Order: sequence, then C-alpha cells, then structure tokens
Amino acid sequence: MAQSPATADQGHECLIEPNQRIEIRSPATALIERVLVDRGAQVRAGDVLVVLDGTVDQAALVGAKQRAASQSELQVAQARVDYAREKYRRREDLRQQNYITAQERDEAQAELKVAEAELALAVDNRKLAGHEALRLEAVVRQRQLRAPFAGVVTDRLQQPGELAFTGEGARPILKLAQTHPLRVEVVLPVALIGSIKPGRSAEIVPESPLKGSWRATVKVVDRVIDSASGSFGVRLELANPKGEIPAGVKCRVRFL
Repeated sequence: MAQSPATADQGHECLIEPNQRIEIRSPATALIERVLVDRGAQVRAGDVLVVLDGTVDQAALVGAKQRAASQSELQVAQARVDYAREKYRRREDLRQQNYITAQERDEAQAELKVAEAELALAVDNRKLAGHEALRLEAVVRQRQLRAPFAGVVTDRLQQPGELAFTGEGARPILKLAQTHPLRVEVVLPVALIGSIKPGRSAEIVPESPLKGSWRATVKVVDRVIDSASGSFGVRLELANPKGEIPAGVKCRVRFL
C-alpha cells in the first residue's frame, strides 16, 4: 500500500556524512618541510596544514623586489637621454650656422633616439620586475598549504623530509573531511515527492549510543525517481560549528 504524505512526520533512516572529502596535494614538486597536523586533528578554514620548502623561491622574491624598487637603471638611462638631447640641440644649432655637416647632426639625433629607447626599456624592465615579484609572492604563499574549510584530518600519508609531487596521480599529503556543515542523506518513498521541498526543516536523531537531536534544513530534492525502488533522494544540511557531531553516523530524520 502506498505511503501517504502524512507519514512525512514519521522517522526515516538517514546517514550523516561529511559535506565533502578532499586530498591535500602539493601544487608543485617540493620537499616537505613541516606537517603541522595529524590524523584526527580538527582544523579551521585557513589553518596552515603543511609547509613546503621555499628557500629558492624566497631568494628569487628578494631579488625581484630589489630590482622593482631600484632606481639605478632608470637614473642611468635618464642621464643618457639628457646628455644625448643636449648634444643634439647643440649640433642642431651648429648645423644651422653651417659649422658642422648634416651627417654629424643626424648622428647626434640617432644617439638621442637610442638613449630614449634604452630609457623606455629600463621602465619596462622595472615593471616586469614588479610583476615577477607578485608572481613569486604567490608561489611563496603556495608553499603553505591551508585548510579550505573547517573539518577533520582523516589521514596523513607523507612526512617531513619526503618529496611531494604534483598532479592528480601523485600521492596526497593529507586527507581532509569537511564537518561544518555536515550533510544528511535520506531516501524517501515516492509518495512524499510533493511534500518535501528545499528549505523545509527536519529533526535529526542519531543512533545509539549518541544522544540528543539536531535541526537540519533540506537543501536538495532529487528530480529523478528511482523506478526500481519507488524512491527519491533528499539531502539536508546540518550545522556543526563546534565539530561536536561526528560524521558517518546513522540516524533518523523527522520532517517538521
């Protein structure tokens, strides 16, 4: 006999799971300097988890910043332009008085153009050094691998002194599960398809020996029904800011 929508108030079996699971890998091949967390550690979003060796990048960053801040190349190039401009002005005056040939005047003009081009190149080089410093700052920041969300370290696979490789096939350094918020998965009979909508509240009661109950909110209602079982899936979001609710726990859900 088909279940009526009224049974939505009765409990249904559910499962509390991490909102997502990720693997922490190195963005580049590098030596692991420090691993600051171990399996089971609770972390907050932004916490530093792993520090990679960045000695070479730090040295390159210092050099790029010095080049970007240096005025020496610009001052030398500007002095050459000033000298070449004054030289050309004098030769132009002499040419007007027929004291020198047109070729001598043209040579001074060519020297001025070369000096101006060298000044423009010095300006460009300084800008490029500034861009390189910004790039290296980003590289140095990547030497600290941070938690993208609040969660729990579920595994630690590499240690300080090991070489971390990049790429999808590379061995991860850590595995992390997001525990705030948690997600609650439940499968409901098709008779309830119209009564469960996103935004609806529900009470989550964990299985023994855990006690208490928590309030969750419907986030996803599947639009495709499983014809074989006559059911559809629903996902709820369960706030867990203090990390007190464990993931992987069976539960019962009662829609309010």
